[in-house]
Amino acid sequence: MTQTITPSQSSGALLGYGLGQGGRVAWYLGHYLATRAWFSRIEPPTRRRGPVSLRARLAGARIQAALARGALALMARDAANVRAGLYPLPHDLRPRPGAVGEMAGYWRDLPKVALRRRRKQAQEPFEQPPPSMGPEGGAYPRYYLQNFHYQSGGWLTEESADLYDTQVEVLFGGLAQAMRRQGVVPVVEWLRARGLAGGDGYTLLDLATGTGAMLEAVAEAAPGLSLHGLELSPAYLDKAKRRLASRAVTWHQAKAEAIPLPDASVDLVTATYLFHELPKKIRVQVLGEVRRVLKPGGRFVLTDSLQLGDTPALDPVLNSFPKQFHEPYYADWIASDVPALLASAGLHPEDARPAYLSNVFAADRV
Repeated sequence: MTQTITPSQSSGALLGYGLGQGGRVAWYLGHYLATRAWFSRIEPPTRRRGPVSLRARLAGARIQAALARGALALMARDAANVRAGLYPLPHDLRPRPGAVGEMAGYWRDLPKVALRRRRKQAQEPFEQPPPSMGPEGGAYPRYYLQNFHYQSGGWLTEESADLYDTQVEVLFGGLAQAMRRQGVVPVVEWLRARGLAGGDGYTLLDLATGTGAMLEAVAEAAPGLSLHGLELSPAYLDKAKRRLASRAVTWHQAKAEAIPLPDASVDLVTATYLFHELPKKIRVQVLGEVRRVLKPGGRFVLTDSLQLGDTPALDPVLNSFPKQFHEPYYADWIASDVPALLASAGLHPEDARPAYLSNVFAADRV
């Protein structure tokens, strides 16, 4: 059933969105700029720099203009989606009261991140014996035991889980959750095409659910869905459980390439910012599992990094990202032909929508 919104409700939602998202961007973008300034002071220059050339200045201006246009377009789309009833006005537009404490934790951890970055040290989770995985799988895969983004604890500690959302929002200037929400749209559109926008009677599995941010957004948009959340890290899984404590969710501690569900058992699968952190051969295995657990006609929604060529002015930003952060599989991912990858797994690509620094792909099981 389509949600009906009156003109007065629409105007109120837009005003609330503008005020909330504007404040959110100001908060996180301010900390992003402060982080860049801090790194520029503490990191030694790799070479003596002369005057910046006109060509370099123009290239930098093009990047900044593309980032600004993309951010404004994302916020406009996000607000339009709220107005259209695709999802409700997000409850987290303004930083929560606890955001100050979370940001303090971010700054306390930053020197550790900087030290790993300087030393190119990103194998701590492998070098230190990891905890056991739990009842639904065996040992952690080797590709997983790394300090992605040079973050403390890799994916395996409570400290990492507590810092993650703040770290990502700072990196994307307060727009990370807005990009995630664009992955909700193909889910709701698929449900609306079947006459049940609320999702009653349908099942959704969120892969690598992390702290539960995407699962929470889907749950708010389609409260009737039966939800499954899969996550390999026990610390992140605990964080997601707390986040969705008011919802009935079936949780799985398992690898995305070994989903512990029967064939053709779910209607919808989502994966958000997972694939750029998987080796090439593991991506193929995960897609095989996605097709296996999807019912015929079911939908897979993949939200991940913008690809090279989607916004040409931002290609230098994409190419520089794995050099600044520990992202060993990112360069291969952004050069991948994602629709061809989906099609080869038996998932028919239906749509691809760039969303600022992300891209949202929808593909249905054939």
